[in-house]
Amino acid sequence: MNAIEIQSLKKVYDTNVEALKGINLAIPEGSFFGLLGPNGAGKTTTIGILTGLVNKTSGTAKIFNNDIIKDYKKARQLIGLSPQEINLDVFFTIKKILEFQAGYFGVTSNIAKKRVDEILKKLGIYDKKDNTARHLSGGMKRRVQIAKALVHDPPILILDEPTAGVDIELRHMLWDYLTILNNEGKTILLTTHYIEEAEKLCNEIAIINDGQIIKHGDTKSIIKEVSLNTIEIELVDVSKLSLPNNIEYEINGNILKIQSQEVNKDIVKIIELVEKTTKIENINIINSSLEDAFLKLTN
Repeated sequence: MNAIEIQSLKKVYDTNVEALKGINLAIPEGSFFGLLGPNGAGKTTTIGILTGLVNKTSGTAKIFNNDIIKDYKKARQLIGLSPQEINLDVFFTIKKILEFQAGYFGVTSNIAKKRVDEILKKLGIYDKKDNTARHLSGGMKRRVQIAKALVHDPPILILDEPTAGVDIELRHMLWDYLTILNNEGKTILLTTHYIEEAEKLCNEIAIINDGQIIKHGDTKSIIKEVSLNTIEIELVDVSKLSLPNNIEYEINGNILKIQSQEVNKDIVKIIELVEKTTKIENINIINSSLEDAFLKLTN
């Protein structure tokens, strides 16, 4: 079953800016899904429509088969949103903010208090529960944002730039926690500008550019399809190198560079050809990444 289904979704703002140009997207239940794109591509608009913060122009969107317009109450209850912008009340303690948030979704007081304590402990900020937001660091506020999204225990978690501005240690802690949540069955939709983050966490991604989905599929498959690995061979005497005309390569100093989609298949053949005319000092394989594929697809 799909957790999120989007069909022919369009959004045109009053300024005649077409933010979404009829996108189609299906996000399977239980997946860790990345929605990637440059600034202004349509990521936040898509999330806004799914969560009721932005009105769509046309098309449909469903959350576990609940239409976001016709079944809006049920659809909203199934989503926990951690937005890009920090939106914490500065007058209440963190514990109270989260208890209020749970109450908005009908969670009883006793259950909410237990859930709040549990989430704060897992996010490493339980000792800050009686502090107000103004006394928290940026990284702590970001964790409270995620706690707000989780406090009513929704099956879908939507994270818009969840690690923006946080340090490396905290980022890795959040990665581990989100992976645990996903392994426990939560569907996670992530937007991020840290392409390494998406590559590490997401088993499936869609790349959006200028309001259109330009690539969608398994993360590893997209990397393999779009990008090429590089075989770097350090030569003893590059002047003696002679390769067949059908092989494309670059020479940088004494380094021979050849791009390959199937390194394991090509490497043996390339070594044999090189060693016919010169000796090899060293070999290095540079694997392609999601960032390479992203840059290539978004130009």
